[in-house]
Amino acid sequence: MSKKLYIGISGLIGVGKTTLAKALEKDGWKAFFEPVDTNPYLELFYGDMVENSFKMQIFLLRERFRQQQKIGLEECNVVQDRTIYEDSVFARMLNKSGHMTDLDLKTYLDLFDTLSSLMPRPNLIVYLEVEPEEALANIKKRGRFCEKGITIQYLTALRDEYELFIKEISRVVPVLRIKYSNFPSVESIVKAVQSGYDASHNIIEAQLQN
Repeated sequence: MSKKLYIGISGLIGVGKTTLAKALEKDGWKAFFEPVDTNPYLELFYGDMVENSFKMQIFLLRERFRQQQKIGLEECNVVQDRTIYEDSVFARMLNKSGHMTDLDLKTYLDLFDTLSSLMPRPNLIVYLEVEPEEALANIKKRGRFCEKGITIQYLTALRDEYELFIKEISRVVPVLRIKYSNFPSVESIVKAVQSGYDASHNIIEAQLQN
């Protein structure tokens, strides 16, 4: 891979996005991570989603947009632990589950559309696919206090929304889908990322009739 690449890692909470981003960082990539430790809304959000969902989404949109601006200035390969595009996955899921009003969702999506024209687009999105039950087990294993209220219902709804997102985003950005449990090591995923990008293209052969 000779040119500068920008790859986004996508997937459920607890799937291993940060682990993969750190592996690529060790391989010489510039890594951008989710603002977990600096997020003042995270614990509040999981305590009361109705009250804090819109605030949480706006905070994340701002932080990820700042990341996007920095990514556009990088000269080396870049990997991002969850892209800005995935924020809409959470916003739509929160709206469908009754935790975000239609008005708040519209305001959020309008703001996202305004900012999206100013953002660099990934060369490839790596979707780490995992069952909600496995994701929940990983979340419990890492033991973040703010995530103790995450339920299997929440993760299942999120997974369903992710499937819709992947179909939509793949129209404009190539997506490499990886069944995370099938890979015995992070190194094998790194190799799959490299070969996946080399094989990706958006050419469709037209079927024409005389």
